[in-house]
Amino acid sequence: MQTQFGHLTYCTNIHAGESWDDHFAQLQKHLPAIKKEIAPDRSMGIGLRLSDEASVDLSKSDNLSTFKQWLKAQHAYVFIMNGFPFGGFHRTVVKDKVHAPDWTTPERERYTSRLAHLLSELLPEGMEGGISTSPLSYRYWHVEKQLPEIFEESTLQLLRVVDQLIQIKQATGKSIHIALEPEPDGLIGDGKEFINWYTDYLIPIGVPYLSRLYGCDKDAAERYIRQHIQLCYDVCHFAVNFEEHAVMISRLKELGIKVGRIQISSALKATFPSAPEDRQATVNAFARFDESVYLHQVVSLQQSGQYKRYRDLPEALADKDKDSAKEWRAHFHVPVFEEDYGKLQSTQSDIRELISIHKHTPFTSHLEVETYTWEVLPEEKKLPLTESITREMQWAKGLLSDL
Repeated sequence: MQTQFGHLTYCTNIHAGESWDDHFAQLQKHLPAIKKEIAPDRSMGIGLRLSDEASVDLSKSDNLSTFKQWLKAQHAYVFIMNGFPFGGFHRTVVKDKVHAPDWTTPERERYTSRLAHLLSELLPEGMEGGISTSPLSYRYWHVEKQLPEIFEESTLQLLRVVDQLIQIKQATGKSIHIALEPEPDGLIGDGKEFINWYTDYLIPIGVPYLSRLYGCDKDAAERYIRQHIQLCYDVCHFAVNFEEHAVMISRLKELGIKVGRIQISSALKATFPSAPEDRQATVNAFARFDESVYLHQVVSLQQSGQYKRYRDLPEALADKDKDSAKEWRAHFHVPVFEEDYGKLQSTQSDIRELISIHKHTPFTSHLEVETYTWEVLPEEKKLPLTESITREMQWAKGLLSDL
Protein backbone atom coordinates (compact mmCIF):
# COMPACT_ATOMS: atom_id res chain seq x y z
CA MET A 1 0.00 0.00 0.00
CA GLN A 2 1.10 3.55 -0.64
CA THR A 3 2.40 5.41 2.41
CA GLN A 4 4.04 8.79 2.80
CA PHE A 5 7.43 7.05 2.68
CA GLY A 6 6.92 4.47 -0.05
CA HIS A 7 4.95 1.33 -0.86
CA LEU A 8 4.67 -1.02 2.13
CA THR A 9 4.00 -4.74 1.83
CA TYR A 10 5.04 -8.10 3.22
CA CYS A 11 7.00 -10.84 1.47
CA THR A 12 4.90 -13.87 0.55
CA ASN A 13 7.81 -16.22 1.29
CA ILE A 14 6.08 -16.58 4.65
CA HIS A 15 3.48 -18.70 2.81
CA ALA A 16 4.39 -22.29 2.05
CA GLY A 17 3.85 -23.65 -1.45
CA GLU A 18 6.46 -24.11 -4.16
CA SER A 19 4.09 -24.69 -7.09
CA TRP A 20 2.05 -21.79 -8.42
CA ASP A 21 -1.24 -23.52 -7.62
CA ASP A 22 -0.22 -24.05 -4.00
CA HIS A 23 1.17 -20.54 -3.55
CA PHE A 24 -1.83 -18.91 -5.21
CA ALA A 25 -4.10 -20.90 -2.90
CA GLN A 26 -2.23 -19.44 0.09
CA LEU A 27 -2.59 -15.91 -1.28
CA GLN A 28 -6.32 -16.44 -1.81
CA LYS A 29 -6.65 -17.76 1.73
CA HIS A 30 -4.71 -15.05 3.59
CA LEU A 31 -4.45 -11.83 1.58
CA PRO A 32 -8.12 -10.70 1.66
CA ALA A 33 -8.25 -10.89 5.46
CA ILE A 34 -4.90 -9.10 5.82
CA LYS A 35 -5.93 -6.35 3.41
CA LYS A 36 -9.23 -5.87 5.24
CA GLU A 37 -7.29 -5.01 8.40
CA ILE A 38 -4.35 -3.12 6.85
CA ALA A 39 -5.67 -1.34 3.77
CA PRO A 40 -9.46 -1.60 3.66
CA ASP A 41 -9.93 1.62 1.66
CA ARG A 42 -6.96 1.49 -0.72
CA SER A 43 -5.01 -0.86 -2.92
CA MET A 44 -2.52 -3.17 -1.27
CA GLY A 45 0.82 -4.13 -2.77
CA ILE A 46 2.21 -7.65 -2.73
CA GLY A 47 5.85 -8.70 -2.37
CA LEU A 48 5.52 -11.86 -4.44
CA ARG A 49 7.87 -14.79 -3.88
CA LEU A 50 7.94 -17.29 -6.72
CA SER A 51 10.05 -20.41 -6.86
CA ASP A 52 11.52 -21.36 -10.23
CA GLU A 53 8.75 -23.93 -10.64
CA ALA A 54 6.03 -21.40 -9.79
CA SER A 55 7.51 -18.81 -12.14
CA VAL A 56 7.30 -21.27 -15.04
CA ASP A 57 3.68 -22.08 -14.19
CA LEU A 58 2.66 -18.42 -13.84
CA SER A 59 4.24 -17.63 -17.21
CA LYS A 60 1.46 -19.65 -18.86
CA SER A 61 -1.01 -17.17 -20.27
CA ASP A 62 -4.10 -18.65 -18.63
CA ASN A 63 -2.51 -18.64 -15.16
CA LEU A 64 -1.21 -15.09 -15.60
CA SER A 65 -4.59 -13.87 -16.84
CA THR A 66 -6.39 -15.50 -13.89
CA PHE A 67 -3.94 -13.94 -11.43
CA LYS A 68 -4.33 -10.49 -12.97
CA GLN A 69 -8.12 -10.75 -12.70
CA TRP A 70 -7.82 -11.83 -9.05
CA LEU A 71 -5.49 -8.91 -8.26
CA LYS A 72 -7.95 -6.49 -9.82
CA ALA A 73 -10.86 -7.95 -7.86
CA GLN A 74 -8.87 -7.72 -4.60
CA HIS A 75 -7.65 -4.16 -5.29
CA ALA A 76 -4.09 -5.49 -5.01
CA TYR A 77 -0.96 -5.08 -7.10
CA VAL A 78 2.48 -6.65 -7.43
CA PHE A 79 5.39 -4.23 -7.44
CA ILE A 80 8.27 -6.29 -6.03
CA MET A 81 9.33 -9.92 -6.14
CA ASN A 82 11.64 -12.06 -4.04
CA GLY A 83 14.00 -13.90 -6.37
CA PHE A 84 16.46 -15.13 -3.72
CA PRO A 85 15.25 -18.72 -2.97
CA PHE A 86 15.16 -20.62 -6.27
CA GLY A 87 13.73 -23.92 -5.04
CA GLY A 88 12.11 -25.41 -1.94
CA PHE A 89 11.94 -23.01 1.01
CA HIS A 90 9.51 -24.62 3.46
CA ARG A 91 9.29 -28.03 5.15
CA THR A 92 12.64 -29.12 3.78
CA VAL A 93 16.26 -28.63 4.80
CA VAL A 94 17.29 -25.35 3.16
CA LYS A 95 20.53 -24.24 4.87
CA ASP A 96 23.18 -23.15 2.31
CA LYS A 97 21.04 -24.53 -0.55
CA VAL A 98 19.13 -21.25 -0.44
CA HIS A 99 21.97 -19.89 -2.61
CA ALA A 100 21.67 -22.65 -5.23
CA PRO A 101 21.85 -22.35 -8.12
CA ASP A 102 24.12 -19.37 -7.69
CA TRP A 103 24.95 -16.52 -10.08
CA THR A 104 27.69 -18.54 -11.80
CA THR A 105 24.94 -20.61 -13.45
CA PRO A 106 22.64 -19.94 -16.40
CA GLU A 107 19.75 -21.37 -14.33
CA ARG A 108 19.90 -18.39 -11.96
CA GLU A 109 20.01 -15.95 -14.88
CA ARG A 110 17.07 -17.59 -16.67
CA TYR A 111 14.98 -17.68 -13.48
CA THR A 112 15.62 -14.01 -12.71
CA SER A 113 14.94 -12.93 -16.30
CA ARG A 114 11.66 -14.86 -16.17
CA LEU A 115 10.69 -13.03 -12.98
CA ALA A 116 11.50 -9.72 -14.66
CA HIS A 117 9.20 -10.46 -17.59
CA LEU A 118 6.43 -11.55 -15.22
CA LEU A 119 6.84 -8.39 -13.18
CA SER A 120 6.67 -6.27 -16.32
CA GLU A 121 3.23 -7.82 -16.93
CA LEU A 122 2.03 -7.25 -13.36
CA LEU A 123 3.61 -3.90 -12.48
CA PRO A 124 1.19 -0.94 -12.50
CA GLU A 125 1.95 1.85 -14.96
CA GLY A 126 4.18 4.58 -13.59
CA MET A 127 5.56 2.45 -10.76
CA GLU A 128 9.13 1.12 -10.49
CA GLY A 129 9.52 -2.60 -9.86
CA GLY A 130 12.20 -4.54 -8.03
CA ILE A 131 13.41 -8.13 -7.71
CA SER A 132 15.62 -9.13 -4.78
CA THR A 133 18.28 -11.74 -5.37
CA SER A 134 21.07 -13.65 -3.67
CA PRO A 135 24.50 -12.16 -2.86
CA LEU A 136 25.93 -13.98 -5.92
CA SER A 137 26.89 -17.21 -4.12
CA TYR A 138 27.72 -18.87 -0.81
CA ARG A 139 31.24 -17.99 0.28
CA TYR A 140 32.22 -21.42 1.62
CA TRP A 141 31.55 -23.14 -1.69
CA HIS A 142 34.71 -21.52 -3.04
CA VAL A 143 38.37 -21.40 -2.03
CA GLU A 144 39.81 -17.93 -1.53
CA LYS A 145 41.96 -17.93 -4.65
CA GLN A 146 38.89 -18.65 -6.81
CA LEU A 147 36.95 -15.62 -5.61
CA PRO A 148 38.03 -13.05 -8.26
CA GLU A 149 37.03 -15.48 -11.01
CA ILE A 150 33.70 -16.24 -9.26
CA PHE A 151 32.97 -12.52 -8.89
CA GLU A 152 33.66 -11.93 -12.59
CA GLU A 153 31.60 -14.89 -13.77
CA SER A 154 28.67 -13.98 -11.52
CA THR A 155 28.77 -10.35 -12.56
CA LEU A 156 28.60 -11.28 -16.25
CA GLN A 157 25.57 -13.50 -15.63
CA LEU A 158 23.88 -10.65 -13.79
CA LEU A 159 24.64 -8.24 -16.65
CA ARG A 160 22.72 -10.55 -18.99
CA VAL A 161 19.67 -9.82 -16.85
CA VAL A 162 20.44 -6.09 -17.01
CA ASP A 163 20.26 -6.46 -20.79
CA GLN A 164 16.75 -7.93 -20.39
CA LEU A 165 15.72 -5.09 -18.07
CA ILE A 166 16.91 -2.46 -20.55
CA GLN A 167 14.91 -4.14 -23.29
CA ILE A 168 11.82 -4.28 -21.04
CA LYS A 169 12.18 -0.56 -20.30
CA GLN A 170 12.54 0.28 -24.00
CA ALA A 171 9.55 -1.86 -24.98
CA THR A 172 7.13 -1.06 -22.14
CA GLY A 173 8.42 2.05 -20.39
CA LYS A 174 8.51 0.08 -17.13
CA SER A 175 11.67 0.30 -15.03
CA ILE A 176 12.66 -2.81 -13.05
CA HIS A 177 15.78 -3.25 -10.96
CA ILE A 178 17.57 -6.20 -9.40
CA ALA A 179 18.34 -5.63 -5.72
CA LEU A 180 21.22 -7.75 -4.37
CA GLU A 181 20.76 -8.84 -0.78
CA PRO A 182 23.98 -9.11 1.27
CA GLU A 183 23.81 -11.89 3.83
CA PRO A 184 26.35 -13.20 6.38
CA ASP A 185 28.57 -15.78 4.62
CA GLY A 186 27.24 -14.82 1.21
CA LEU A 187 29.84 -14.06 -1.42
CA ILE A 188 28.71 -10.51 -0.73
CA GLY A 189 28.40 -10.74 3.03
CA ASP A 190 27.66 -7.19 4.14
CA GLY A 191 27.18 -3.63 2.99
CA LYS A 192 30.88 -2.86 2.67
CA GLU A 193 31.41 -5.92 0.49
CA PHE A 194 28.44 -4.87 -1.65
CA ILE A 195 30.01 -1.47 -2.24
CA ASN A 196 33.38 -3.06 -3.01
CA TRP A 197 31.79 -5.42 -5.54
CA TYR A 198 29.80 -2.58 -7.12
CA THR A 199 32.86 -0.37 -7.59
CA ASP A 200 35.52 -3.05 -8.23
CA TYR A 201 33.61 -5.50 -10.43
CA LEU A 202 30.15 -4.35 -11.53
CA ILE A 203 31.06 -0.92 -12.93
CA PRO A 204 34.43 -1.93 -14.48
CA ILE A 205 32.96 -5.05 -16.13
CA GLY A 206 29.50 -3.67 -16.84
CA VAL A 207 30.36 -0.37 -18.53
CA PRO A 208 32.36 -1.85 -21.46
CA TYR A 209 29.91 -4.79 -21.68
CA LEU A 210 26.86 -2.55 -22.10
CA SER A 211 28.73 0.00 -24.24
CA ARG A 212 29.51 -2.73 -26.76
CA LEU A 213 26.01 -4.22 -26.56
CA TYR A 214 24.11 -0.95 -27.03
CA GLY A 215 26.66 1.16 -28.86
CA CYS A 216 26.39 3.78 -26.14
CA ASP A 217 29.00 5.88 -24.40
CA LYS A 218 30.41 5.02 -20.97
CA ASP A 219 28.19 7.48 -19.12
CA ALA A 220 25.04 5.97 -20.59
CA ALA A 221 26.23 2.44 -19.79
CA GLU A 222 26.91 3.42 -16.20
CA ARG A 223 23.45 4.98 -15.91
CA TYR A 224 21.95 1.66 -17.04
CA ILE A 225 23.86 -0.15 -14.30
CA ARG A 226 22.95 2.29 -11.54
CA GLN A 227 19.29 2.17 -12.49
CA HIS A 228 18.98 -1.59 -12.83
CA ILE A 229 21.34 -2.92 -10.12
CA GLN A 230 20.55 -1.72 -6.60
CA LEU A 231 20.86 -2.82 -2.97
CA CYS A 232 18.32 -4.80 -0.97
CA TYR A 233 18.81 -3.48 2.57
CA ASP A 234 17.73 -6.40 4.77
CA VAL A 235 17.81 -4.89 8.26
CA CYS A 236 18.20 -8.31 9.93
CA HIS A 237 21.34 -9.07 7.92
CA PHE A 238 22.88 -5.63 8.50
CA ALA A 239 22.11 -5.87 12.22
CA VAL A 240 23.71 -9.32 12.54
CA ASN A 241 26.87 -7.80 11.05
CA PHE A 242 26.82 -4.90 13.55
CA GLU A 243 26.78 -2.43 10.64
CA GLU A 244 26.22 1.27 11.26
CA HIS A 245 23.12 2.26 9.33
CA ALA A 246 23.73 6.00 9.14
CA VAL A 247 27.28 5.47 7.91
CA MET A 248 26.15 2.95 5.29
CA ILE A 249 23.31 5.07 3.91
CA SER A 250 25.61 8.10 3.76
CA ARG A 251 28.26 6.11 1.89
CA LEU A 252 25.74 4.74 -0.61
CA LYS A 253 24.45 8.24 -1.34
CA GLU A 254 27.98 9.53 -1.73
CA LEU A 255 28.72 6.84 -4.34
CA GLY A 256 25.39 7.22 -6.14
CA ILE A 257 24.31 3.62 -5.43
CA LYS A 258 20.56 3.23 -5.05
CA VAL A 259 18.72 1.26 -2.36
CA GLY A 260 16.00 -0.66 -4.15
CA ARG A 261 14.28 -1.97 -1.06
CA ILE A 262 14.26 -1.96 2.72
CA GLN A 263 13.41 -5.39 4.06
CA ILE A 264 11.96 -4.75 7.50
CA SER A 265 13.26 -7.73 9.47
CA SER A 266 14.63 -8.60 12.90
CA ALA A 267 17.44 -10.82 14.16
CA LEU A 268 18.09 -12.20 17.65
CA LYS A 269 20.67 -10.71 20.01
CA ALA A 270 21.83 -10.89 23.61
CA THR A 271 24.50 -9.24 25.73
CA PHE A 272 26.32 -11.81 27.85
CA PRO A 273 26.42 -11.23 31.62
CA SER A 274 29.68 -11.82 33.48
CA ALA A 275 28.49 -14.53 35.88
CA PRO A 276 29.07 -18.05 34.38
CA GLU A 277 25.64 -19.37 35.35
CA ASP A 278 23.95 -16.34 33.76
CA ARG A 279 26.03 -16.72 30.60
CA GLN A 280 24.92 -20.34 30.37
CA ALA A 281 21.28 -19.27 30.69
CA THR A 282 21.77 -16.93 27.73
CA VAL A 283 23.37 -19.73 25.68
CA ASN A 284 20.46 -22.00 26.60
CA ALA A 285 18.02 -19.34 25.37
CA PHE A 286 19.76 -19.26 21.98
CA ALA A 287 19.74 -23.07 21.88
CA ARG A 288 15.94 -23.04 21.87
CA PHE A 289 16.13 -21.43 18.40
CA ASP A 290 18.45 -24.09 17.01
CA GLU A 291 16.51 -25.81 14.20
CA SER A 292 17.45 -27.78 11.11
CA VAL A 293 15.79 -25.91 8.23
CA TYR A 294 17.60 -22.58 7.80
CA LEU A 295 21.10 -21.24 8.32
CA HIS A 296 21.40 -19.14 11.49
CA GLN A 297 24.80 -17.50 11.22
CA VAL A 298 26.11 -15.97 14.46
CA VAL A 299 28.38 -12.96 14.80
CA SER A 300 30.02 -12.72 18.22
CA LEU A 301 31.29 -9.36 19.47
CA GLN A 302 34.32 -10.22 21.58
CA GLN A 303 35.43 -8.49 24.76
CA SER A 304 38.42 -7.27 22.72
CA GLY A 305 36.10 -5.48 20.29
CA GLN A 306 36.86 -7.95 17.48
CA TYR A 307 34.25 -10.11 15.76
CA LYS A 308 34.10 -13.89 15.60
CA ARG A 309 31.86 -15.51 13.01
CA TYR A 310 30.08 -18.86 13.04
CA ARG A 311 28.52 -20.43 9.95
CA ASP A 312 25.50 -21.70 11.90
CA LEU A 313 24.07 -21.60 15.41
CA PRO A 314 25.22 -25.14 16.39
CA GLU A 315 28.85 -24.08 15.83
CA ALA A 316 28.42 -21.10 18.14
CA LEU A 317 26.73 -23.23 20.79
CA ALA A 318 29.54 -25.81 20.63
CA ASP A 319 32.15 -23.07 21.09
CA LYS A 320 30.47 -21.35 24.02
CA ASP A 321 33.19 -22.18 26.55
CA LYS A 322 35.96 -20.85 24.30
CA ASP A 323 34.15 -17.77 23.09
CA SER A 324 34.88 -14.61 25.11
CA ALA A 325 31.70 -13.02 23.81
CA LYS A 326 30.31 -9.69 24.88
CA GLU A 327 27.28 -10.03 22.59
CA TRP A 328 25.85 -12.52 20.09
CA ARG A 329 23.67 -11.70 17.12
CA ALA A 330 22.01 -14.54 15.24
CA HIS A 331 20.46 -14.62 11.78
CA PHE A 332 16.94 -15.71 12.67
CA HIS A 333 14.08 -13.71 11.14
CA VAL A 334 11.85 -13.30 14.19
CA PRO A 335 8.58 -11.31 14.11
CA VAL A 336 9.27 -7.58 13.87
CA PHE A 337 6.56 -6.53 16.31
CA GLU A 338 8.21 -8.47 19.18
CA GLU A 339 11.32 -7.16 20.93
CA ASP A 340 11.46 -9.22 24.12
CA TYR A 341 12.42 -12.91 23.95
CA GLY A 342 13.20 -13.39 27.63
CA LYS A 343 16.97 -13.76 27.92
CA LEU A 344 17.19 -12.64 24.29
CA GLN A 345 16.02 -9.56 22.44
CA SER A 346 15.33 -8.80 18.81
CA THR A 347 17.19 -6.17 16.79
CA GLN A 348 13.97 -4.19 16.46
CA SER A 349 15.89 -1.04 17.43
CA ASP A 350 17.85 -1.36 14.17
CA ILE A 351 14.58 -1.20 12.24
CA ARG A 352 13.54 1.89 14.16
CA GLU A 353 16.90 3.55 13.47
CA LEU A 354 16.92 2.81 9.73
CA ILE A 355 13.29 3.85 9.24
CA SER A 356 14.02 7.07 11.11
CA ILE A 357 16.87 7.79 8.68
CA HIS A 358 14.58 6.99 5.75
CA LYS A 359 11.77 9.22 7.03
CA HIS A 360 14.17 12.11 7.45
CA THR A 361 15.57 11.72 3.91
CA PRO A 362 13.74 9.00 1.94
CA PHE A 363 16.09 6.81 -0.09
CA THR A 364 13.79 4.11 -1.50
CA SER A 365 10.14 3.67 -2.48
CA HIS A 366 9.91 -0.04 -1.57
CA LEU A 367 9.42 -1.32 1.98
CA GLU A 368 8.78 -4.99 2.69
CA VAL A 369 8.24 -6.81 5.97
CA GLU A 370 10.14 -10.09 5.70
CA THR A 371 9.61 -12.73 8.35
CA TYR A 372 9.70 -16.26 6.97
CA THR A 373 10.76 -18.47 9.90
CA TRP A 374 7.20 -18.78 11.14
CA GLU A 375 6.98 -22.56 11.10
CA VAL A 376 10.22 -23.01 13.09
CA LEU A 377 9.51 -20.49 15.86
CA PRO A 378 9.06 -21.80 19.42
CA GLU A 379 5.40 -22.65 19.93
CA GLU A 380 4.74 -19.89 22.45
CA LYS A 381 5.79 -17.26 19.88
CA LYS A 382 3.37 -18.45 17.21
CA LEU A 383 0.07 -16.86 16.33
CA PRO A 384 -2.32 -17.88 13.56
CA LEU A 385 -0.55 -16.89 10.34
CA THR A 386 -3.03 -14.25 9.13
CA GLU A 387 -3.05 -12.66 12.57
CA SER A 388 0.74 -12.63 12.73
CA ILE A 389 1.18 -11.00 9.31
CA THR A 390 -1.51 -8.45 10.13
CA ARG A 391 0.21 -7.58 13.40
CA GLU A 392 3.56 -7.18 11.64
CA MET A 393 2.07 -4.92 8.99
CA GLN A 394 0.24 -2.84 11.57
CA TRP A 395 3.48 -2.38 13.51
CA ALA A 396 5.40 -1.34 10.37
CA LYS A 397 2.56 0.94 9.25
CA GLY A 398 2.57 2.62 12.66
CA LEU A 399 6.33 3.07 12.53
CA LEU A 400 6.05 4.83 9.17
CA SER A 401 3.22 7.07 10.35
CA ASP A 402 4.86 7.95 13.67
CA LEU A 403 6.41 11.34 13.03
